[in-house]
Amino acid sequence: MEAVRARIRDVPDFPQKGVVFKDITPVLADPATFREVIDAFVSRWKDERISKVVGIESRGFLFAAPLAYALGAGLTIARKPGKLPWETIREVYSLEYGENALELHIDAVKAGERVLVVDDVLATGGTADAVGRLVARQGAHLVAYSFLVELGFLGGAKRLGREHVHALLSY
Repeated sequence: MEAVRARIRDVPDFPQKGVVFKDITPVLADPATFREVIDAFVSRWKDERISKVVGIESRGFLFAAPLAYALGAGLTIARKPGKLPWETIREVYSLEYGENALELHIDAVKAGERVLVVDDVLATGGTADAVGRLVARQGAHLVAYSFLVELGFLGGAKRLGREHVHALLSY
């Protein structure tokens, strides 16, 4: 994972002053590094009988799709309101200043399915928690949350329940 860590670029003051953004695009651009990431995700989850992978808009899609394929699982996506073309359920969550929401199609996951929620970065955990609530509302079993990067100092894993969080890299 050190080759992966070396490719993650820090971008100071993005998207706002005082934030150091973890840019994963160099990881995606390098075939060997991207393969290492997907292989690491697959290795972690291959024995967990995952039936559905939920990717969180938008960078989570980049990891969820190849992971679902490799696991032989279905793929679904959690999107911002108004982006999905059919009937949805919505979950609102708090941001530092205001709130946001995510949606899933009403048939995205089914009761009893074993679901893995995937995103690129775990920060405060609000987004992932909202997706977890959407999965639970549909009666599926949330196996875990999986991330490329965890920003541990922001407490997201504690919010989600540390035992349900997997990250390839922590800062």
